[in-house]
Amino acid sequence: MTALPTIGVLALQGDVREHARALEAGGARTLAVRRPEELERVHGLVIPGGESTTMWRLARTFDMLEPLRKHLGAGLPAYGSCAGMILLADRIIDGAQGQETVGGIDMVVRRNAFGRQVDSFESDISLPELGDPPYHAVFIRAPWVESVGAGVRVLGRAEGGGGAGRIVAVRQGRLMATAFHPELTGDFRVHRYFVDLVRRAMEED
Repeated sequence: MTALPTIGVLALQGDVREHARALEAGGARTLAVRRPEELERVHGLVIPGGESTTMWRLARTFDMLEPLRKHLGAGLPAYGSCAGMILLADRIIDGAQGQETVGGIDMVVRRNAFGRQVDSFESDISLPELGDPPYHAVFIRAPWVESVGAGVRVLGRAEGGGGAGRIVAVRQGRLMATAFHPELTGDFRVHRYFVDLVRRAMEED
């Protein structure tokens, strides 16, 4: 059996505790990551939802941007939800002036695509790789994916909220992202999927 993975949650801003609880329910130990050296202690990383411009500025302030790029580029598995999806995108639309990403997933993401806070919604969506039943997804000032490169697998598309058919879940190698917030539900399938991805990466390494 593979050793229990330790998965970090980037703890600069956002739903840190909620992700930690979901990861632990999915079979992992967790660590709040705030400093570059803590990336050396984890087998995978979650970049939570929150406010993408605030997270970017805090990552820059705490000298985390380049270490994140380095570790993800070296094969560290990562999962980003909502704002985390924006940070994992190679390119963004409607970002703040000068807004940077960590990158890693060959996709174009539109920030706040589903609208402002008042336009937040919940919708059942199909995530075939996670099995039945449909996943009850929570979208809060959510992005969507405008386009993906050839190496990106689409895991799910929106079925409501004025963006029906838009890509809202993707995976490229050891990186994955969702536009919605699975940490806010009692359905841990997305986190279990990521924990399994991390376990397989540990076996490969």
